[in-house]
Amino acid sequence: MGGECILIRLFENKHQEKNEVARHKHNTHQLLYVLDGEGKCELDTEGRKLHPDSIVLISPHTNHAIQAQSKMTVLVLEFDFRHLSEDVVSYLVEPVFAESRVLNLSLFESSELRQLLRKMLFEQSQRHPIHAMGLKLLLSQVLYQLAIMQREDTTQDTNTRRAKWLKHYLETRYFEIASMEEVAAKAGVSSRYMNQIFKEMYGMTPYQFLTEVRLLKVKKMLRESDREIVSICFEVGFEAVSTFYRVFKKYVGVTPNVYRRTTDDFRN
Repeated sequence: MGGECILIRLFENKHQEKNEVARHKHNTHQLLYVLDGEGKCELDTEGRKLHPDSIVLISPHTNHAIQAQSKMTVLVLEFDFRHLSEDVVSYLVEPVFAESRVLNLSLFESSELRQLLRKMLFEQSQRHPIHAMGLKLLLSQVLYQLAIMQREDTTQDTNTRRAKWLKHYLETRYFEIASMEEVAAKAGVSSRYMNQIFKEMYGMTPYQFLTEVRLLKVKKMLRESDREIVSICFEVGFEAVSTFYRVFKKYVGVTPNVYRRTTDDFRN
């Protein structure tokens, strides 16, 4: 890297088939995210295979080499820990980069990480100082995500992590989910298996949980706003008004209109 001063930066490396990057090392921390293609990585004396969603964590001064077995695109996140807070270094950087290694993420683990890296690319493309702060915050989130994965690897089985990821996904993406098959695909499992592991942990199916999340949002908006019911229906993710009315009546016991009037009468 020469004498270049690095705080945080992301860039793509495109490797042609059979391309080799000779053994070298850096003064910085690096995270390599394989976007597509196959290859190998050598960390000190250990060789590991790479494929899409592989992550290579490289601590400073680690000798490493890369060999592409096909065309391979790698997103590189590089940072200098000296620009980060003591807490971030102690609780996130040091545990995550305790040793250089390769992580092979499942679909449900990689989806959140990809989203964070995309946000970092956007922040990097901006030129205002506030975006530099955004970049540091997102780096902390990436490190936090990796630290949690590392911690859970030693205390929880894969199905528990899947169920927790599904719950978080349903709670935060309820408004954009078109089908449970789509969610299962993101988790890397079949719909039937997804239902099984989620119900074992939470006592209901993912669809039932999603419906509860949506209806909680709906009831809050009915109580606290005068917005049209059809507008509320579409905002929380229901695609058909008739379905929304049927589901609301089934779960709440009354129609949305009656629920709103009842809460209005109670307030008055």
